Amino acid sequence: MLTLALIGLVGGLVTGISPCILPVLPVLFFSGTQSARLDAGGGVAVAERTVSRARPYLVIAGLVVSFTLVTLLGSLLLSVLGLPQDVLRWAGLVVLALIGIGLIVPRFEHLLERPFSWIPQRNPDASKGGFALGLALGAVYVPCAGPVLAAITVAGSTGQIGLDTVVLTTTFALGAATPLLVFALAGRRVAERVQAFRKRQRGIRITAGVVMLALAVGLVFNLPQLLQRAIPDYTAPLQDKVNNSAPVREALDLANLANDQNRELSKCTVGAPELLSCGTAPDIRGIQQWLNTPGGAAVDLGQVRGKVVLLDFWAYSCINCQRSIPHVTAWDNAYRAAGLQVIGVHSPEYAFEKEPGNVADAIAEFGIRYPVALDNSLSTWTNYRNRYWPAHYLIDAQGTVRHIKFGEGDYDTTERMIRDLLRAANPSVTLPAPTDTIDTTPKVDDITPETFLGSTKQVNFAGSDYNAGMRTFAFPSGQAENSFALDGNWTLDTQNITPSGAEGRIRLNYRAKEVRLVLSGSGVVTLDTPAGPRTVTVSGTPKSYQVTATDDTRSGTVTATASAGVQLYSFTFG
Repeated sequence: MLTLALIGLVGGLVTGISPCILPVLPVLFFSGTQSARLDAGGGVAVAERTVSRARPYLVIAGLVVSFTLVTLLGSLLLSVLGLPQDVLRWAGLVVLALIGIGLIVPRFEHLLERPFSWIPQRNPDASKGGFALGLALGAVYVPCAGPVLAAITVAGSTGQIGLDTVVLTTTFALGAATPLLVFALAGRRVAERVQAFRKRQRGIRITAGVVMLALAVGLVFNLPQLLQRAIPDYTAPLQDKVNNSAPVREALDLANLANDQNRELSKCTVGAPELLSCGTAPDIRGIQQWLNTPGGAAVDLGQVRGKVVLLDFWAYSCINCQRSIPHVTAWDNAYRAAGLQVIGVHSPEYAFEKEPGNVADAIAEFGIRYPVALDNSLSTWTNYRNRYWPAHYLIDAQGTVRHIKFGEGDYDTTERMIRDLLRAANPSVTLPAPTDTIDTTPKVDDITPETFLGSTKQVNFAGSDYNAGMRTFAFPSGQAENSFALDGNWTLDTQNITPSGAEGRIRLNYRAKEVRLVLSGSGVVTLDTPAGPRTVTVSGTPKSYQVTATDDTRSGTVTATASAGVQLYSFTFG
């Protein structure tokens, strides 16, 4: 716990001195210079009181609280309510603008305060608006992305919010807010010491209001990003040193913490060539819905004791899973009668994979007949300390985990172990010949790694400044191998990107035999591939679309032009 707290604090401090905090600094400076307003009736300000010493602290407290709650619970709450993911950001912008107008126009500020006039106050308090201002800033403040923030975001969006995540998030927010507090206190100090600030409080309030309105308008049009792009990230070497250290990577693996059910899984060497004994299989839990079972009934591991069980963790748009599924379905068809029970655990990687109808369509497309559990909260994923798509857990007839395999390949080894466990459970069993499914697992070292496009999981981007929000890009003159670049106006979300205008272009340099692109929404994607141009119509169930395929692994470049309304998630390779 202490390690997580230190990692969060250091990660936040580095973020708090990076260029991404520059847009909010003027607002924080003026937040510390504002004095209380004395009314002469009717809400008209006629005098000012001494600068409130509590106001800077309350502004930062509001920012920490807002950022922590929005990051951890915002995505989850909006998903429950069926609201767009940017609702809270827009709410923060509106509040920021209203506070700014209130500072400029005292009568408007009085109207804003009227609903709260029932609260008794002996004296006007300049700090009373500080916490609200901090709440608004926390909702619109987007810190520079990094492993710490990514771990927090993933935990929040999947609902895996435990004490560890809360500690990490809170300390990160405190770390990032510390430099901001210093700036706010500097503003208060100036207001106390500089005579011009003490005598011209009305002008200071107007200036502060203008600054807040400017920030709100700038955030709407993503103008702060222009400032960030113009200033080199002077903290990059420090961030790399902190974020890429082994202790940080290990500590941020929040989704795979051990518990009493899964602790013995550590006894299993992943991909071992022989059967091992790795403790009793953890429960299948937290399942939202079951598919391919009579009446949607749940399947409990205790109910299938006596059978050999294969748990297959998968996600339907994952290209690695798509290449693995033919082997799993072949085993199900060949060995079901001999006592094999295959259970698919669908653990979504993207939001659209949480939709039961989409998963049902994929099940039909892949010809899956075995039960499939919708693990939308990743509860079973966490209980198995899983970390890959696909992942296979082989459980014997006594309920003991005997083999774990992460990723593709080694299907002949897994099938051999299935046959050995079936014979051990029933020595008189008659087994069919081994299945003869072609292994299409690519040589990973020779192809481009899976390329995520969302802001929190982005890899292989040929540039910098890939934070969430609206961005304007241009293709670079030179682009590295195994990388992608954008051109035009794009909106970057945590999981996907979409054109902000009529269309946007993305260029990919790759090495593979097959390239696929995960798409959703509705529209058209025009592809310029080494094999020639082609057009893909995107509609219906979000899924993986083939971009290009060749007989052997080779290098190439693909340029895709996406129309408005299309969401792009990731490139996958085979």
